[in-house]
Order: sequence, then structure tokens, then C-alpha cells
Amino acid sequence: MDAVLNEDEAAAYVGGICFKTGPPRRVGVELEWLIRDRSAPSRAVAPRRLEKALDPLWTRGLPGGSRLTREPGGQLEVSSPPGETLSECIAVTAADLTVLRHRVRSSGALLYGRGLDPYLSPPRVLEDPRYRAMEAHFDRSGPWGRMMMRATAAVQVSLDAGDDSDGPSGYRYRWRLAHRLGPVLVAAFANSPLWRSRPTGWVSTRQSVWARADPSRTGPPRPHSDPREGWARHALDAELLCLRRDPPAEWTAPPRLSFRAWLKGAHGERRPTRDDLDYHLGTLFPPVRPRGWLELRMIDAQCGDGWIAATAVAATLLDDPVAADSAWEATEPLECDPVAWQRAARDGPADPLLGPVVRRCVAAAESALSRNDHGSVVHDAVAEFAERYSERGRCPAHDQLDAMRG
Repeated sequence: MDAVLNEDEAAAYVGGICFKTGPPRRVGVELEWLIRDRSAPSRAVAPRRLEKALDPLWTRGLPGGSRLTREPGGQLEVSSPPGETLSECIAVTAADLTVLRHRVRSSGALLYGRGLDPYLSPPRVLEDPRYRAMEAHFDRSGPWGRMMMRATAAVQVSLDAGDDSDGPSGYRYRWRLAHRLGPVLVAAFANSPLWRSRPTGWVSTRQSVWARADPSRTGPPRPHSDPREGWARHALDAELLCLRRDPPAEWTAPPRLSFRAWLKGAHGERRPTRDDLDYHLGTLFPPVRPRGWLELRMIDAQCGDGWIAATAVAATLLDDPVAADSAWEATEPLECDPVAWQRAARDGPADPLLGPVVRRCVAAAESALSRNDHGSVVHDAVAEFAERYSERGRCPAHDQLDAMRG
């Protein structure tokens, strides 16, 4: 049985496991999808309709090794295995996605790529004590947590944290660059302008919802010269989302109880162990989450195969040295901008400051892919995205708005 922790042990443990060092190389992606009726995408699909079609995948998994899971509102998530290269990650995920699409289609449904359900307020379909406790926590701050859990979907790109150097391959540099790029990726790939069939005034309503659900949990941590120390402080000061208890007890955590206060024995609860800390870390949802690697969580789900361009741009801007240098220079005005994330979600590449940065960053990614992988599926996807969207000051959300108006 795990021994209880003190504050120093907890902080050292968080810093050690959340930034595992090594040369940046591998790429992974998690794709979340809303599920809609194939004949009428404005209609939801009862979860039981999918069960028979998906049963072989729950049992045997996807052929390329991707993991299939279900989110609280019935969204499906495909989590790829880490690829040794970007191209390998894209190829394996695309093949597994083809299998999943076929299974979903056989049930009369489709995978619907939007950052926020534009039509419905889905019910929660999972009854785990974790999700009941999550709703109880988020409900204290308004409706945003329920929207986040039930009606949002994302493209999440996972990259190695980096080595222990102070240069572009080091985890300190990559942590800062990932946060600089966050608003750029929000703006470039914004794809959630509608809620209940009406424009919200945001091109990424999903990002707006996440930012409001619980800013201490879903927002970026305060800047710190040492990412390990800064993240450990942030994690220990975050409130408990849930507190695991033996059945039939509920997992609802005492209000405003931080993990640090729990370590000190507040509220008379049992003292936490390392396993409890591991679980707590998995309930923090910042836009860049360190999990041994860096998980970029700020990109809206994309239509069709738009996830390929989103994954490629994010990975290339961090992993290609020339593209990373261009991105660092282009994003310098954003590092100290307190409202960059908000403006990215509201206006996307139409924002006068963000628009030029989006164009420069996407162009840098396309140039790197042209140099290293010209004519590949990945390069073509980014080149087409640049021509259709970023070079024109547009993002995928504008397609939805145009369709609604026309």
C-alpha cells in the first residue's frame, strides 16, 4: 500500500514524472469526435445504437494500436500510439480511423468533427462516480463545466517534453514555446462558432467554455523560470475535482479543498498517497499539460481529415529546429499578452495581432514539411490548409458561419 506523502515529497514527485527528459522525437495524437445521425447531423444517436457496431473494437482494439474510449457526453476518442515520426503517427491514426468510421457508419451514424456541438445539449451518458463528482465540482461555477464535459471535442497533440539543455530541444524552451503557440493554434484551427444553432460571437466557443469552467484547472499556469517547480506548485494548489472513496460512497470532494491542503490533513479526510496524486494530476486540464510529455489540448476538433493539418502544424512548429525558431520569433509579442487566448477564441485569425502570427507560423510549418517531406500526405494537408484558411485570414469556423448565412 502506498505511504502517505508530505508536501516536499509530493512536489518532487510531480516535477519528476511530468517532465521526462530526452531528445524530442515521438508524436502522438488524440482525436475526439461528436457522434451524429448520418442522415441528419442535427440529430443525436442513442449510445446503444453504437454498441453492437463498436463491440469488436472495445474487445480487440484498433488494428494499428490506437485506443478507443468514450467521453461523458458520448463523444468517441481515438488515442494513437506514439509514432517515431510525424508521418508514422499520421499514417497509423488514419488507418485506425478508417476502421472506426466504417464501424460507426454501419450503425447509421457518423464521426462529426466540431469543437462544440452546434445543435444540442447532450445528456451525460457515463455514470462513473468520477463524472458525477466532476459535475458537482463544475456546477459550483456555472454551466460551463457541463458543456465542456458533454458537448466539446478536440484534437490533442502529444510531443516529447525535450532534453535537459537550455536550447531549442530543451524542455524549458519547448514549454515556453508551446504556451506562446497556444493562442496561435486556437485561432488557426478554431471550429466552434455555433451553440444551439446560433452564432456565439466566438470562433472557438469551445476554448471560451473551457476557460470559464474552472480557470485554476483549465487555464495555463503562471509563468515560472523552472517549469517543473512551477507546475508542481500549480498542481498542488489546484482544488480536488473528486476524492476516491469505497463504494457506495460518492466521490464528491469537499469544496475548495486543494491537494496541498489535503496533504496537511484539512477537512479530516484520509491522507493522500502517491496514487492519489497521480489521479489528481489526471484531473487537471490546462491547454498545455505535462504528463511526462507535453500534451497540447487547445485545438478544436476538425471536420473530416482536417486533424492531419492541425497535428502536423503543431508538431512541426515545436520539433523542426528551423520552424521552431521562426515560431519563437513570430510569437514573441504573445508571451506577455494577458488576453491573447481570449482574443484567439473570439476573433481567430481576424484579430489584427494574431492574424499575421498565424500566417507566419503556418507558413513556417509548410516550409519545413516541403523541405523534409515534399509532396507527402502531411505536407499537402498543411499546404492546402494554408491556401484555404491562414493566408486568407480565415479559420474552419468561417465555413460554418458561411453555410449558416447562405
